[in-house]
Amino acid sequence: MALGTRATSGRPGRGEIRWGVRKQSTAVAVGVVAVALLLGGVLLLILLQASLARSSDAAARQKALDVVAEMEDMDVADARAYIVDTAHAGQFVQVLDTEGYVLAASDAEIANAPLSAQRPSPGQTMTQDVSSLPSIGDNDDYHIVTVGARTGTLSYTVVVAQASQIQADTISTVAWFMLGATPLLLLTVAGSVWLLVGRSLRQMERIRGQVARINAERLDGRVDVPPTNDELQALALTMNTMLDRLQASDTEQRRFVSDASHELRSPLATLRAGIEIAAADPTGAMWLQMKDVLAEETTRMSFLVEDLLTLAKANDGGLRVEQKDVDLDDVLDQEIRRLRSTSRNEISVELAPARIRGDARRLTQVLRNVLDNADRHALSRIAVDLRSVGDRVIITVDNDGDPIPEADRERIFERFVRLDGSRSREGGGSGLGLAIAAGIVAAHHGSIRPTDGPAGHCRFEIAFPRSEPAEPAEPADVTPRESRRHGVQESGRR
Repeated sequence: MALGTRATSGRPGRGEIRWGVRKQSTAVAVGVVAVALLLGGVLLLILLQASLARSSDAAARQKALDVVAEMEDMDVADARAYIVDTAHAGQFVQVLDTEGYVLAASDAEIANAPLSAQRPSPGQTMTQDVSSLPSIGDNDDYHIVTVGARTGTLSYTVVVAQASQIQADTISTVAWFMLGATPLLLLTVAGSVWLLVGRSLRQMERIRGQVARINAERLDGRVDVPPTNDELQALALTMNTMLDRLQASDTEQRRFVSDASHELRSPLATLRAGIEIAAADPTGAMWLQMKDVLAEETTRMSFLVEDLLTLAKANDGGLRVEQKDVDLDDVLDQEIRRLRSTSRNEISVELAPARIRGDARRLTQVLRNVLDNADRHALSRIAVDLRSVGDRVIITVDNDGDPIPEADRERIFERFVRLDGSRSREGGGSGLGLAIAAGIVAAHHGSIRPTDGPAGHCRFEIAFPRSEPAEPAEPADVTPRESRRHGVQESGRR
């Protein structure tokens, strides 16, 4: 029993049926309308009752004042005739003297006893509500207005009894009408919401079914966009946009795996063939001949795998960079010295002191990739410039090779892209350098773009946010090396 109780009192099981959106929406709409009708009906009845009561009191007061006016203009006999002539059902009128005797009455059955014991002074008005008129045996509710009057030296009291049963009957009729109309209105609301939500859910169900049929093998499928110009249309458009991104991501991933496999196939094939050849030679002489080739291929594959890992982290947003103050001119100076030791091109440099926030190791990787790319494509000259412009630090790397075509200036930052298809992988790299550089620059909130140099040659422009200036320090002695580094440097061909 305990287990059964716990099962029924806990969360609904997987097989338990829950109310769907359609039922919930209908129930909520009916509940809200029912509460609104209840509150509105009660308020309406209260206002109606107050209005009828005011109307009844106003009618009784006006009748009493009219009788008083007749008495003041004429006499009691003329007032008696006026009362009889204007009498109507549901209203009784009396004129009493100071002793309480009935001098005039609108009906014979009230001609013997006064309807009220109130005796206001002349010019004063008094009201009261009674549940019956015992003097005539009437058990209905009445609203009584008594007005004091004076004619000459005599004082009179005018009594007007207005039946309240008409008000009660009116309120009862309205209440029963509302009670009878409420279920019909609630049924109408329930049916309308049921149909409207069902129509919307059919559109959503069609979209859900179309999305459910889309899988890894059918990423080209899209959902139908209803021409409703509402939230459902926006949902369908958002779904299609998401599917476009998923398909593009899947295509990019497949291409990445294919390109990576193709790049790794060559060094792996070389390693495998070399090992097989060396193993087939019992003297070991072949191993001595092959070890340098195998070591070179192993290093190349290691660099390629490292580049792939770096690029994967950059694309997934997982590339973590340190945020430290970095003297970018120092980093660039070191990379230019490295390039000079291996390049055959003439390199001219103009560096200005510049400090940014970033990761020195990653920035070195960016500069190395860009400089090596310039060195591969230069005919004879490379020019490097570092300067600060406003809140940006800008590096320009020019080479006198052909500029990158406009159509390829975005594509060169994609993975494994080589614009020169005839170049060998040994001489042209793996096609990952610029893609890695773009990812690292983006992680530093910078930008990199190819453009045309002043002479129409190839130029790469790299921009980083400038670090906030530190407190001014005391001037320090500048060593000859620093003086040369921050000036214009040129070197001949190596």
